[in-house]
Amino acid sequence: VQLVESGGGMVESGGSLRLSCEASGFKITDYHMKWFRQAPGKERESIAATTRAGDKPFYVDSVKGRITISRDNLKNAIYLQMNDLKPEDTAVYYCNAAGVRAGEGVDYWGKGTLVTVSS
Repeated sequence: VQLVESGGGMVESGGSLRLSCEASGFKITDYHMKWFRQAPGKERESIAATTRAGDKPFYVDSVKGRITISRDNLKNAIYLQMNDLKPEDTAVYYCNAAGVRAGEGVDYWGKGTLVTVSS
């Protein structure tokens, strides 16, 4: 089981980035998929989520209107389109899959991708 994030980098304030998370070893259609981020000196926070059906996306207030979560079930991947980035969006972004596997609750994490937004 593996989640691999990519697409992070350095961008100026107001810029855009598209993060990708490729899953292997399981089908994303069986799990709720989320994006988290952890800024320096802060706790990890959930910023966007999509259900197994891919409907009813959730966004934390601080990113609403600027970030869109999407999924490609054929590619077994999810994405995070981030627009109008701000310096406070600087963080390591993590992909997460949560669900039930073999009767037990599971929680998978990627290693993260760093996003740095300069002012």
